[in-house]
Amino acid sequence: MFNIEKAVPKSELYNRIDKLKSFLDKKNIEGALIVQNSDLFYFAGTIQQSHLYIPVDGDPVLMVKKNIDRARAESSIGHIVPIASPGKIPSILKDYNYNIPKTLGMEMDVVPANNYLKYRSVFDKSEIVDISHYIRTVRSAKSDYEIGILREAAKRSDRLAEAVPAFLDAGITEIELAGKIEAKAREMGHQGIIRMRLWGSELFYGHVMSGPAAAVPSFLSSPTGGTSVTPAVAQGPGYGRIEGNVPVLVDIAFAYDGYITDHTRIFSLGELPEDLVKAHNAMLEVQSLIKNRARPSVKAGDIYSAALEHADSLGYGEFFMGYGKDRVRFVGHGIGIELDEYPFLAEDQKFELQKNMTLALEPKLIFPGRGVVGIENSFIVTDNGLEQLTLSDENIIVL
Repeated sequence: MFNIEKAVPKSELYNRIDKLKSFLDKKNIEGALIVQNSDLFYFAGTIQQSHLYIPVDGDPVLMVKKNIDRARAESSIGHIVPIASPGKIPSILKDYNYNIPKTLGMEMDVVPANNYLKYRSVFDKSEIVDISHYIRTVRSAKSDYEIGILREAAKRSDRLAEAVPAFLDAGITEIELAGKIEAKAREMGHQGIIRMRLWGSELFYGHVMSGPAAAVPSFLSSPTGGTSVTPAVAQGPGYGRIEGNVPVLVDIAFAYDGYITDHTRIFSLGELPEDLVKAHNAMLEVQSLIKNRARPSVKAGDIYSAALEHADSLGYGEFFMGYGKDRVRFVGHGIGIELDEYPFLAEDQKFELQKNMTLALEPKLIFPGRGVVGIENSFIVTDNGLEQLTLSDENIIVL
C-alpha cells in the first residue's frame, strides 16, 4: 500500500537517538517523550500522529494513533505499536518492561499548555523537564546523510534562482511573480511545507517583494517584511506592481526531502541607482568576512558582532538587518528540518559553532521607501571556514 522510497536509514535514526541518550544520561533523565512533528521526523523518520518514547537504557517505542500502517512503512524504529490516547502510554511502557521514569524529558518549547497538563496527569509520579535545548543541539551538527540532502536542496535552489528572469516582466504584481516562482519550485520537488520552531512563526516559501514594499516591516523575526495580500498574513508579496529600476528581492527557502536551504538574490528591471549597487556589494563584502571567520569553537554572537562592526565601518550600520526599532539582531541562523535551527548568529549568543553545522547567512540592508539589497546563502561549517552550498550569481541581476 505504501511505496516509501526515501525512508531515513535505520543506522541514521539510531545514531541520532544514541546522541540524545547521551544528553539524557548526563542529566539523569530516565526517558524522553517526543511528540512534535519535526522531532518525530528526526528521531523516528515519520510524522504520523505518534508518541516516541526514548529510554536512556533500552530500545525506543513508537506509539502511533494515526496512521500506524504508514508509520511502519516510513520508520525503522524496532517497536511500533498502536495507541488510542496518551493515557495508555504507561501501560504500553510496562508491556516493554520499562518502569515509569522518575524524570521525563519533553519538548517544552513547543508542547501546548493543555497537552502538558494532560501529560502531567498521565505521568503523575514523574517530574517532567525541558529537553528542547538538548534536542536542538543534537540536531544542529548534521550527518553526512543530512548534508547530502542539503546539498541537493541547494542545487535546486540555485536552479530556481536562475529561472526567475523568465517570470519577471514589467507590471507583474508581486503576488503573481511569487506564484510563478512557487509553481516552478514545486515542479522541482519543493515539499511545500516550511517548518519553523519559534511560536507564532510562519512562512510560505519565502519573500518575493520589490522596491519600497520590501522594506515594510512585519511581526516576523526577519529583516524583511512586505505588505502581503492581507493583515491575516502580514508578510510577503502584495498586489503592488513591479516597476523598473528598483530592487526585486527573491528570498526563497527550498525545502526538499525534509531539509531546508535558504537563498536570496536581488533582481531589477533596468539598472539600479549606483548607491544601491554599492550597498549590495558592501553586503557581499560582509559575507566574505564571515565566511572566513565562522569556524568551529567560534561563538555565534562574535560572528554577529563582527558583521555589524564591518557593516558600520562601511557606513551602513543604520540600515543593517532592518531600520530603527524594527532591526533584528542577527545575521544568520541554523537550517535543517526547520528554518530556525541552532546556531543563531545573533547578539550575545554564546553557542559555539561546530563542524558540520549548517546555516544561512543573510547580510541585508533595508532602506525605508526604497527597498532591500543584500544576499543570503546556505553554508556548512568546516575547519577552514564556511563551505558555500548555494552558488548562483550573487551580483544584482539586471534584466
